[in-house]
Amino acid sequence: MSIFYVIIGLLSGIVSGMGIGGGAILIPGLTLFMDIGQQKAQNINLLYFLPTAFIALFVHKKNGNIEKKGLLPLILWALPGAVAGAVIAVNIDGNYLRKGFAVFLLCMAVYELWKGKSKWKSRHSKA
Repeated sequence: MSIFYVIIGLLSGIVSGMGIGGGAILIPGLTLFMDIGQQKAQNINLLYFLPTAFIALFVHKKNGNIEKKGLLPLILWALPGAVAGAVIAVNIDGNYLRKGFAVFLLCMAVYELWKGKSKWKSRHSKA
């Protein structure tokens, strides 16, 4: 077994347990270090998600960290969204899929940096 599987699995598991989504680590790790195509990496992510989500859900439920209000409408709208996403993913060229995923991750990183900068400024501004 490659050490990369251990590192990628451990890091993506930690991020998944936080509720962030381990795919942000898992998919780039598989495509960059394990030479797995984008579509296969995303499919692996779907299977990987099931046990990690179950464990994280159990821990967060036990600690009362789940907001149930609005959950049913989110789930009901996510189902057709998941079907649409799956259809798109299997019918799009892997290069476009990889580039789209990269743009998504970049946008999320910029957003988180901007949000963190705003919080830092509000804490350290002279009132």
